[in-house]
Amino acid sequence: MYAELCRRFADDPLVDALVGPDPAWDAPLRLLGGLHALVLSCRASWDDVDAALKQHADFLAWAVAERPVQTNEVQRCWVLLPCFLELVRRSGCDELDLVELGPSAGLNLVWDRYRYVYNAGEWGPAAAGLELRGEERRSVPDELLRERPRIGRRVGIDLAPVDVTTEEGALLLKSFVWADQTERLELLDRAIETLRADPPQLLSGDIAAELPRVLAERRDGPLTVVWQTAALGYLSDEGREGVRAALETAGRETPLGWVSGGRSKRSEQEWAMKVRLWPGGDRKAVAYADWHGGWLEWVA
Repeated sequence: MYAELCRRFADDPLVDALVGPDPAWDAPLRLLGGLHALVLSCRASWDDVDAALKQHADFLAWAVAERPVQTNEVQRCWVLLPCFLELVRRSGCDELDLVELGPSAGLNLVWDRYRYVYNAGEWGPAAAGLELRGEERRSVPDELLRERPRIGRRVGIDLAPVDVTTEEGALLLKSFVWADQTERLELLDRAIETLRADPPQLLSGDIAAELPRVLAERRDGPLTVVWQTAALGYLSDEGREGVRAALETAGRETPLGWVSGGRSKRSEQEWAMKVRLWPGGDRKAVAYADWHGGWLEWVA
């Protein structure tokens, strides 16, 4: 649907006026997100896009210029859960404090409230409002799914966190999901409902600057697990080095876990899911996965 619209917009003078002569790389995403927000709020229809471009030109021009692209892919939790459980297994800790870098709205910070289905079994509350499943190209071990950590503190650090306890925040996230991907929209709705029962703490600020302070406030006892999926790619070299330094410093003092989705040596079309446990642990790939969490190959 969006590919068809973008081909159409490429030669549309109405769109030229909205995006300007030198549009940013994400201008198509911002324009489509603005249109989707109008449709979701019943102010426009996909059946008459021309009318939306004309009648809501001011809003759409503002959306392209000022409304940042924001996504929070909750399906990634299906890939992240075994990584968290692997850290529990290796550390022997049965209580975790969570710190997510670039959490957007924090939907992945409440991963323990969702239900998960794997080849070897299920994990999570039976009455959960959201169930996640995917394609296992190599199965998650049954013994890993028997781990049942308790969750204490939940903190996310984001330059512009989204408050989905408000309708405005929820609309922002939903508008940047492709409009014809109804399954993703349904997962997002269920995740938002789950989060609203008890939202995590979201801090607004630079990740590299805030992380040392957050790690300095760790509690004795729980294993603090820090993770990111796509956030490091948006940082400068200096910012990434700041994150690494903060983790190394904190890991010398007390146990610390790290989970990261990043570039795979096997293919540019997948992530290598890596974990590390301080003190003394090496970073190791435990799985390969689809960027959005659709498939998982467990290799640990």
